[in-house]
Amino acid sequence: MSNLIVLPVILPFAVGTVLILFAKYHTTQRVISAITSIVMLALAIYLAIHSYVEGTLTLELGNWDAPFGIVLVADLFATFMVTLSALVGVVCLFFAFGTIHPKREKFYFYPFYFFLLTGVNGAFLTGDIFNLFVFFEVMLISSYALIVIGGTKYQLRESFKYAVINVFASILFLVGIAYLYGITGTLNMAHIAVRVAELEQTGALQITAMIFFTVFAMKGALFPLYFWLPRSYYGPPAAIAALFGGLLTKVGIYAIIRTFTLIFTHDPGFTHTLILWVAGATMFFGVLGAVSQFDFKRILSYHIISQVGYMVMGLGLYTRVAIAGAVFYIAHHIIVKTSLFLFAGATQKVTGTTDLKKMGGLLKTHPALAWLFLIAALSLAGIPPLSGFFSKFPLILESLTIESYGIAFVALLVGLLTLFSMIKIFVYAFWGEQKHTAEQANISVKGLLLPIAPLILLTIVLGFGAEPAFSYSLDVADQLLNPESYINSVLGG
Repeated sequence: MSNLIVLPVILPFAVGTVLILFAKYHTTQRVISAITSIVMLALAIYLAIHSYVEGTLTLELGNWDAPFGIVLVADLFATFMVTLSALVGVVCLFFAFGTIHPKREKFYFYPFYFFLLTGVNGAFLTGDIFNLFVFFEVMLISSYALIVIGGTKYQLRESFKYAVINVFASILFLVGIAYLYGITGTLNMAHIAVRVAELEQTGALQITAMIFFTVFAMKGALFPLYFWLPRSYYGPPAAIAALFGGLLTKVGIYAIIRTFTLIFTHDPGFTHTLILWVAGATMFFGVLGAVSQFDFKRILSYHIISQVGYMVMGLGLYTRVAIAGAVFYIAHHIIVKTSLFLFAGATQKVTGTTDLKKMGGLLKTHPALAWLFLIAALSLAGIPPLSGFFSKFPLILESLTIESYGIAFVALLVGLLTLFSMIKIFVYAFWGEQKHTAEQANISVKGLLLPIAPLILLTIVLGFGAEPAFSYSLDVADQLLNPESYINSVLGG
């Protein structure tokens, strides 16, 4: 069974390599890509169920015993994230079939698509801090290629900023790894956790923790290091923007939660309080950016920033219920944010623009598109009985329980402003006078709604099935807050 852990990493890498050979054969690429993405989703669900029933799985590559060799670890949190990654991969791929331009396909869109998923899945499954860096780089190099596909001046300019900030973060990542290795003498994360617990002087470790937090904050778009995201995610085609918006920043959030529940737990009074302050600032300034915009995709891009603040808020509160709420919120946000970016792509196909002032009347000509968008928009804002409400509720309730009234107020205010900005999109784009031509009104988007529909169904199901979903999140939180099971699975005993 343990050998299956490597498949979410090896399979997309192998398929991406094969697809390079078929760059000029669009139909072949699409068939291979579709089959692979469905297999990856089935495999991810199987691993998630197995790890939930049987416990954490580990794989020591090359039969080198941990901590001396590279190890992959499939615990509840890792398999949970791999499943979400596979879900987003399937949905965005099938949406790309109906929207991506053939000229963009021939520039190795599909190979880089699967190379990106290789990096994402590897980052979730690795049990080694240096290989976390390696998989981050695989993911980022692939994203550099995907973000410039099409080669418009806007894409090239903004992707340059995206590349520069991530290269700087990668350099800082290596510095942090060097410091951590100098302090603990190991790179295996479970072994690092054991060594950290034995340290008497933690001053150097505190500095190292802040380096890692800065690195992951850059990659996760936390305040004040989010400035690169809104314009970078605006340029690419909708399928790529949805993949990035739904998935990429969550890799940084995953890394923060993993390291600050497993390794950097020596002084939560300082580290996690700082994280809570950053979470509040991220939510507040992110939503202000969204409220000020009048462009469909720009509003959604700023909401990525405001919403990752909720996830980090759960870690900052550092209680069982709060971390479970953060885990639930990650699932909700990946599902809803991906769908919203795809809705932006569908509306752009009809109207030819994402400028809200040039849009209107889509409710009359494309009612299914309008009402499905509204469900996703209300879920993002946290309106019951959708998943957004039940993922925010435990976070706010727990902050009130432990008397963190300031962050509770910010979370509630951000929810209100989120609702305002999403209703603004609905009023301008879907309500009111029709501004698109009769010819545009006849453009069908039914084929584009098919891959989005499962995501809308999921946000409804997670809302009505909040109790079992949150129970699973509590099990994930228990593993994160009690890392002994992770350590014993990796090191034995």
